[in-house]
Amino acid sequence: MEIRESAEMYLETIFVLSKNGKVRSIDIAKAMGFSRPSVSVTIHNLEKEKYVNIESDGSITLAPKGQEIAQRIYERHTVITSMLEQLGVDKETAAADACKIEHDISDITFSCLKKHFGYNG
Repeated sequence: MEIRESAEMYLETIFVLSKNGKVRSIDIAKAMGFSRPSVSVTIHNLEKEKYVNIESDGSITLAPKGQEIAQRIYERHTVITSMLEQLGVDKETAAADACKIEHDISDITFSCLKKHFGYNG
């Protein structure tokens, strides 16, 4: 299941935004700081690859394989942010660094970090 980091970011953003209701391209554009046309192109590409669904009302939902990736990336983001904060890193820096790490860390290393820091799951 190889997917580009930028696509992972889109899926994670949709996942987070969907917690507050329906997600539209404009919401994604605002959250990510991208133009609406750029977001629209990427969303249509993600739809072609069956990571997202574009509903009849224009809202965007995660397809099962998109949901799986989004949840994995979001878990990595939240857990790594928390770990870095436990080490004394300030919230803002921890979140920014976690965003970089979450896409590149191996499943094995992430699992070991979770075990070391006492995260279950």
